[in-house]
Amino acid sequence: MNLIIERVHAADAQLLTELTFRSKAYWKYSPEQMEAWREELKITSDYLEYSSAYKLLVDDQLVGYYTYRPIDAATAKLDNLFIEPEFIGRGYGNYLLSDFMMQVQEAGFERVVLDADPNSEAFYLSYGFRTVGHLKTDIEGRFMPVMERLVQEESES
Repeated sequence: MNLIIERVHAADAQLLTELTFRSKAYWKYSPEQMEAWREELKITSDYLEYSSAYKLLVDDQLVGYYTYRPIDAATAKLDNLFIEPEFIGRGYGNYLLSDFMMQVQEAGFERVVLDADPNSEAFYLSYGFRTVGHLKTDIEGRFMPVMERLVQEESES
């Protein structure tokens, strides 16, 4: 098996949008809710120009990606980390998250923040993130965990 992580190109925007939509739908959100999120889940070439974005190819097949951007000199925000549904639970999310942590460490960031889908909170907790707050969403009773982690913890996990 050949695993490659490489920078995303602006031309990948539509493929990433489609992957994001499929990955989010994996969590059994209603078709109406998915449609309501369509614009929010859209990855544009403009967004890819100002963020750092990397994709995972397994035997030349796009399996997942992540994007991040600086919040300030010390803090990076993980905006997206999505895996094709048929590959969820096979370790590719860990592979991408490890690469992300390496990227932000090399870039000199000290802290990482993210707003997690409630279904992915346990994944991030298992990777050393901690929940520091919750954002109300447009779904009644649903909150997105606000999570953070110090970059230096990478070597300890």
